Amino acid sequence: MKVLLFGATGMVGQGVLRECLLDDGVTQVVSVGRRPSGQTHAKLADLVVPDMFDYGAVEGRLAGYDACFFCLGVSSVGMSEADYRRTTHDLTLAAARLLVRLNPQMSFIYVSGAGTDSTERGPSMWARVKGETENALMRLPFKAAYMFRPGFIQPLHGVRSKTALYRWVYVLAVPVFGLVRRMAPDRVTTSEQIGRAMLAAVRSGAPTPLVEMPLINALR
Repeated sequence: MKVLLFGATGMVGQGVLRECLLDDGVTQVVSVGRRPSGQTHAKLADLVVPDMFDYGAVEGRLAGYDACFFCLGVSSVGMSEADYRRTTHDLTLAAARLLVRLNPQMSFIYVSGAGTDSTERGPSMWARVKGETENALMRLPFKAAYMFRPGFIQPLHGVRSKTALYRWVYVLAVPVFGLVRRMAPDRVTTSEQIGRAMLAAVRSGAPTPLVEMPLINALR
């Protein structure tokens, strides 16, 4: 399996990258982003794209892949709906529309979030925009497209958020993870499990394109 990974430096992307590099069935991972992944591995290559809306200079290097794991995203805090839509919906679709043309047999997995609004009409701005993005992706003629909707994620194996505040939140939440996992196992997953679930979805499919927390934890 040859994989394109967007967002390899984020918390989810770090976990997905780790699982891809550990998986014997993955032969190549290309990290696509504005900056290098910061990691070195025989299966890993970095493709630096300064403008994530313009792939003209690197289009030839984006063909021939089996899967795309799109883990790129930003917080909506402090953003207008127009700006958030541009950096979420528009940026994602700029990549996806190119990739489906170059790789029609590709499986595309998009990291959305628990609570995403598929109706695109709810009161939550971020949920509407994420829902619009999901719906647009599912209309593209990929071999398969899965919308992963994680909620509370426990980072493992040195995976860290890029946001200082979130790092402190995760440190303080460590004692809580075990309790939540025992009492409400479908409310929490791990960075490791998300990566494994993505690989499983590409290999064997998933029963629904909207992959909520219980299914993320069940995919192997």
